Amino acid sequence: MDKSHVIQMNGVSVRGVLDPAKLKSRRQRSWGVRASEMSKNTLNPIRAIVDGMKLTPNPDKPMISLSIGDPTVFGNMPTDDKVLQAMKEAIDSQKYNGYAPSVGYQKSREAVANFYSRPGAPLEAKDVILTSGCSQAIELCINVLCNPGDNILVPCPGFSLYKTLAVSLGVQVKLYNLLPEKSWEVDLQHLESLIDSRTACLIVTNPSNPCGSVYSKEHLQNIISGAVSLRPSGAFTVTTDSVFPDCSFHPMAPLSSDVPILSCGGLAKRWLVPGWRMGWILIHDRNNVFGSEIREGLVKLSQRILGACTIVQGALESIFNNTPHEFYQSTVSFIKANSEICYSALSTVPGLTPVMPSGAMYLMVGIDMDNFPEFQNDVDFTERLVTEQSVFCLPATAFEYPDFFRVVVTVPEDMMMEACARIREFCARHYRPCSTDSNEIDQ
Repeated sequence: MDKSHVIQMNGVSVRGVLDPAKLKSRRQRSWGVRASEMSKNTLNPIRAIVDGMKLTPNPDKPMISLSIGDPTVFGNMPTDDKVLQAMKEAIDSQKYNGYAPSVGYQKSREAVANFYSRPGAPLEAKDVILTSGCSQAIELCINVLCNPGDNILVPCPGFSLYKTLAVSLGVQVKLYNLLPEKSWEVDLQHLESLIDSRTACLIVTNPSNPCGSVYSKEHLQNIISGAVSLRPSGAFTVTTDSVFPDCSFHPMAPLSSDVPILSCGGLAKRWLVPGWRMGWILIHDRNNVFGSEIREGLVKLSQRILGACTIVQGALESIFNNTPHEFYQSTVSFIKANSEICYSALSTVPGLTPVMPSGAMYLMVGIDMDNFPEFQNDVDFTERLVTEQSVFCLPATAFEYPDFFRVVVTVPEDMMMEACARIREFCARHYRPCSTDSNEIDQ
């Protein structure tokens, strides 16, 4: 039976048969579903660059990816058995199958507070917000401190997520320079020049992604002094606790009672379980600069997704108390050894300037583009490196720092050595001396 409809024509109702094609067209025109401005303003610089690259590996050489900051990819860096046992016990207890408070179980927050409390920066459970990974911790901090039109100070080079989150909220990102010739210390003069009345927070990443730098106590105090004198509304740090055996890690919070600090961290890199998505925010505010408003704001924001995985929360106390110190030592010793292999190998490659890290799991390498004239930039350089040598390093344009690339140093030792040999071969093929180099040789 034909479907009929009634239409008004000059005030007279006319019964007729509806054309299905016209009906479909009319329905399509009547729906005006559009993506939100927030989604349109959300851009991950790493994905934007990598997705636009033509990555076709050399079929004669197995691919070696030094681009992914996930220590579990190659299977050579498993977490400790005590960490796995803690998870098994949490599951078997069946105590953690339901919803937890959005900020996390009280007992789990106490475990984090006890693990990270320091004499100069004591913590209680009320100072801890558990999150779905460190990424959500960063998101909550930006959301609670910033309004549209505000600005945040972000390290350059720095983790791209800060910009992704801020810009989507209408928050301006101001990049302060890090100095490769000083092991990526902050350019303090440049940092202070950027702070104005709309600066909502200063972000300090220590140890650094992508640089692997670890700041001295004195340098952190200088950063804090700049923040005190120019009074942004707050600061927050992102930390992994992973530093090489011959280096010392200094948390920012004990170094100042004046600057309120939100410290973000998680299980991902130190315990080698990034997929478990367990992070936290530590609220350091001994002078009550934040007052109750920031704490209440973090609680409200945490209620948007009802918090972190409950099973991992149930395992936290055992993970903190029972993971042997030897596990941490073994992890950072391996990463340091791989970093030294990479640094030593690439230091002797003409046209490259690696910067030795002191922690985390990354190493940055400078490219003297004048010596590689056939490449337009670091993106072109790393793209061709994949095509010819099947080695993928992340171009540092992804971190808004061109003419460098980042190496992730968690691959097995033999793969690191092979990758460095291929990079050397690639550079030898494409290196061209500059005119100044030729003059020096002639002399």
